[in-house]
Amino acid sequence: MTDPVSTLAAVHDAVAVPLAWAVILAFAAGSALELRAREYARPLLVGSWALFAVFWAIQAPHFAFTQRSIIEGIGSVVAVPASLYVGYLLWAGRDSLFVLSRAVAAMGLVFIPFQAVPALQAWLVETVARQTAAGIALVGVDPTLIPWPEAAQRTAEALGKSEAWAADYADKHAAYRNTFYFVHEGHPITYTILVACTGIGSMAIFAGLVAAVRAPLRRKLRALAVSLPVIYALNIVRNVFIAVSFGRQRAQVFPDAVMTLFGTSDPRMVSYYVADRIVAQSLSVLVLVGITYLVVRELPEVMVVVEDLLYVATGNEYDLRAALDVDLPDPGSEPVRADGGAGEE
Repeated sequence: MTDPVSTLAAVHDAVAVPLAWAVILAFAAGSALELRAREYARPLLVGSWALFAVFWAIQAPHFAFTQRSIIEGIGSVVAVPASLYVGYLLWAGRDSLFVLSRAVAAMGLVFIPFQAVPALQAWLVETVARQTAAGIALVGVDPTLIPWPEAAQRTAEALGKSEAWAADYADKHAAYRNTFYFVHEGHPITYTILVACTGIGSMAIFAGLVAAVRAPLRRKLRALAVSLPVIYALNIVRNVFIAVSFGRQRAQVFPDAVMTLFGTSDPRMVSYYVADRIVAQSLSVLVLVGITYLVVRELPEVMVVVEDLLYVATGNEYDLRAALDVDLPDPGSEPVRADGGAGEE
C-alpha cells in the first residue's frame, strides 16, 4: 500500500511543473496586455493570482512532508490566502499590484527554464557542484564529487543492498555529477546539489523585481550587481556549510528533539536538518532582507512592490521612502519616453 507522503510526492511531481508553466504564462500574458489595455488585463491577472494560489496549495504539502522544510512549508501555506488576497485587491482597484504581477511573470520566466529544461538544469547544477567542491577543499575537507548513479551504487555496496535497490535509489535524481560522497564511521552519507541548491530561485526573485519596474537601465544593472553575485556567492558558502556539517556529522545538536521535529528515525540526518532546514534557511531569510535593502538603495522604484507586500501581510500602509530615507530620482533628471515614463539608458 502506498503511503500518503509518497502519494503526495507523485501528485506534486506530475502536476507542479505544468502548473508552474501555466501560472507564469498567465502572468506574462496579463502583463503584456496591461501595457496596452489595463482594464482588459485586470481580470486575466486576477485569474493568474487565483491559479498561483492553487500552485502554492500543491507546493505546501510537498515542502512540509516530502522536503520537511518548516520555513518553506509555512511560507507555502501562507502564500495560498495571500495570493487570493492580492487578486482581490487588484480586482478592487489597487493598481500598484500590476507591478507585482509583472514581477511574478519575470521571476517565473527566469526560474522555470532551469527547472524544466534538462540541458540548462544540468549545466547550472554541475557548475554549482564544482564550485561547492572547491569551497569544501578550501576549508580542509577533501570532497568526493561523483555522478548521482555512482553514489547510489557505492551506497548500495556499503550497505549490502541489492542491485535492484541501487537502481531504485539511483532513480531518485537525475544522472548529474552533483553528489558529494562521505563516509562517517563506516556509513555512507551523500549530499546532492539540486536546482533548489543553486540559488536560482532567490536570484530570479530579484531579477523579476528589477525587470518589473520602469527605471533607467543603468540603475537596473546596478541593482542586479548588488544582488545576483552576492546571492550566488553566499549560496556557495551555504552549500559548503551544509555539505561539511552533514558529511562530517558536525551539527548533532539536540538529536532527539530534531528527529522528532522532522519525523526521522535516522540520527545521521540530524546534522543535515540542523545545518540546512534550521540554520541555513533562517539565515537566508535575513540575507534576503539585507539584499532587498541594497537593491532599494540602488533602485527605489522597487519600494512599491515591497510596500504592497507589507500591505498584504499587515493590512497597513507603509511609507518606506521616509522610513529608509530614500527618495525617487527626479523624473526631469532622467531620459523620458513617449509614454511619460523614465527612459532606458
